[in-house]
Amino acid sequence: MDIKEINEFGKQLTEKLNLKTKPVAVSLIPEGHDIPEGIEKIDETTRHCQMVDIVRKTGKQFYATADEQMCKGGSSVLGLQEMPHKLAIGDTYYNLKRFSTINAARRTMEKVTKVDAGSTKAIVYGPLETATFNPDVVVIVTSPKQVMQLSQALLFKFGGRVEASFAGIQSVCADGVALPYKEGKISVTVGCGGSRKFANIADDELIIGIPVERLHDLVEAVNEMFD
Repeated sequence: MDIKEINEFGKQLTEKLNLKTKPVAVSLIPEGHDIPEGIEKIDETTRHCQMVDIVRKTGKQFYATADEQMCKGGSSVLGLQEMPHKLAIGDTYYNLKRFSTINAARRTMEKVTKVDAGSTKAIVYGPLETATFNPDVVVIVTSPKQVMQLSQALLFKFGGRVEASFAGIQSVCADGVALPYKEGKISVTVGCGGSRKFANIADDELIIGIPVERLHDLVEAVNEMFD
């Protein structure tokens, strides 16, 4: 797929499904690779989930390194840095009273999808319909009905099941991007306390992460299935 085709897919998804906010293209730039030309670094320090929110609502395009990522949990699962020790062993969420025991917190953190630490140089974000770079993952934040329609369209050609693996923590970063990027799987997730508080994920919105390799079949199915 070339960039013009990817942009057109973004427009068609938005129009056919009447999405209220834009599908977000995300690219993890590996260490040793160049950041695409013409893309500016974000001019503030904020969270990965907030960056997704900025793009889906404003249409801005930018990249961020570990230095611009305020949430080190999100930064680490996306491969920009080592995960802080207390977060990795469960202390952070246990102390926030998200779990009744440290072991419950540890077991959950061990199952969070993580890109290898230090393997990512930067992350590029932009609206799918106007992005000037080739994405790895498309993140769509939308209503449960539209997540249902997207799921149906993703199964239109080959059938099967859409997986939903989540814990209500690190949702837009680990579930929405790291899992599709690392495993090539579609991922439906429910959001987390951080993304709903800081990134304005509404009470009536869910998140779906789609590997870019599935984009062509998805849009083809959407055009056949929905008026």
